[in-house]
Amino acid sequence: MSSLRSFPFLVLCMAGQVEAKIENVLFLISDDLKASVLGCYGDKVCKTPNIDKLAASAMVFERAYCQGLACAPSRTSFMHSRYHGAKGRINLGQHLKANGFYSARVGKIYHMRVPGDIIAGTDGLDIPSTWSEKFNSAGQEAHTPGDYACLNLNIFTTKLEGRQSTRMPHRMFVSVSYEGDGSDQPDHKTASKTIELLKKHRNKPFFLAAGFVRPHYPMVQPKQYFDPYPWEKMVLPASVASDLEDMPKLAITRSRSELNGIAKFPDNQKRMWAAYYASVTFMDEQVGRILDELDRLGLREKTAIVFTSDHGYHLGEHTFWQKSNLHEEVTRVPLVISLPGLKPGRSKSLVELVDLFPTLSAAAGLHAPEGLHGTSLLPILKDPAARVKESALSIHSSGTSMRTASWTYTRYKDGSEELYDMKNDPGQFTNRANDAESAKTLAGQRKAFDKRLRASDLKPARLR
Repeated sequence: MSSLRSFPFLVLCMAGQVEAKIENVLFLISDDLKASVLGCYGDKVCKTPNIDKLAASAMVFERAYCQGLACAPSRTSFMHSRYHGAKGRINLGQHLKANGFYSARVGKIYHMRVPGDIIAGTDGLDIPSTWSEKFNSAGQEAHTPGDYACLNLNIFTTKLEGRQSTRMPHRMFVSVSYEGDGSDQPDHKTASKTIELLKKHRNKPFFLAAGFVRPHYPMVQPKQYFDPYPWEKMVLPASVASDLEDMPKLAITRSRSELNGIAKFPDNQKRMWAAYYASVTFMDEQVGRILDELDRLGLREKTAIVFTSDHGYHLGEHTFWQKSNLHEEVTRVPLVISLPGLKPGRSKSLVELVDLFPTLSAAAGLHAPEGLHGTSLLPILKDPAARVKESALSIHSSGTSMRTASWTYTRYKDGSEELYDMKNDPGQFTNRANDAESAKTLAGQRKAFDKRLRASDLKPARLR
């Protein structure tokens, strides 16, 4: 055990010394949650009172980016603080467990197939050695009796037969509204078990990781969560004519409106937004249940709290749907960190999910293991204007993107490029990579990109 663990209330950071009573870590992760739909990130429609309340007492990172663009690579990356090559590396739970923490998973932390592993109640790609105990939260998912919709096919029914489910091609567009209190749903079960574990392990150091599956499809929750979001009032993302014409071939996702069929049903695109919002609100309520119990038990002043998501999501922006591409709606994630003894605030500093492992290790007064790719965020948690890096990387099989304060530069494996002016074009509608006026900026971004990847043990693709 590290000698620093003998002094649990003293945390050292580059900006000086910070006193913080960190004995516990509560790690809360949502699935497929885009930062832009949360109230604390500016959404005026979606109701997220519990996450917003947490944000008001914590540090909100406005520019946090995931490293993997789908569930499995992202979760492996942040649990090991590695851009790649996590095999054989120590993970966050193992590290804390080795230093005296009770370590438990409830729900989805490493990759689970949703809905497949949720229906079966199976572990997915879990790494059991991470945990002292682990608990799955099963549910019926799309097979929940109620009002079923498959929105890209324009199917609405109450019948249980023929529903899109595990490994089926249209499962991404499924929602179910039903009569009930939600206690049968996986996320409610996850919150209930986490509350039980908080009570049971309140008197010793713990690392509790609660993984919610919403708003990941299928978007299933009781009718009362749909009611605040009448689909007729949903506003679809802004569109630009010929939006895709200046994107490289590898930048254009296979899940887009004209291919998956939802282009035929504009009203159903609004229903997708309504169902997504309903799922987010249901998930938010489960977060609130856990945080209320943490407060009731008097543990807030001893506990570091992290709320985040594995990646963002497209809901029709650029006519794209789902994830697995290198644009801002997918790469940017919510990240809210509460650390006892530190003032709340908001930071525009660039951070990555690989930074979570070294941050929590430092907050617990532990020496971080060697070989982590992330950087402790304690300096920013003390001073939101502090910076620990100048760029954030996101990595996909098609290529890699680098987000800086003003630009996003992406290089695909075939050498094609994207360059977006994030100050003047935050929606990424105009690719500047072939713009003569941006040639100097492009050259600078190329140079910084190559340097950044090499420093991260990644090999840049050759330019065309």
